[in-house]
Amino acid sequence: MKEILESIIKNLVENKDEVSINEIQGEKSIIFEVKVAESDMGKIIGKQGRVAKAIRTIIKALASKEEKRVTIEFIG
Repeated sequence: MKEILESIIKNLVENKDEVSINEIQGEKSIIFEVKVAESDMGKIIGKQGRVAKAIRTIIKALASKEEKRVTIEFIG
């Protein structure tokens, strides 16, 4: 799941080297902390948060197969 998230994020940003994803595992939940360059933050969030919402929807769909809850935090 982390690899898919990383692939999506890296295809959206210009500074691919500054993308880092920290995964925090719980019993039934996973938290992804996504760090990107400040100049790329707008591309990740999108107008009115549409891109961020779409990314969260895709990852939550993958997590539901594993019966886990996922939270994605975008850090600039």
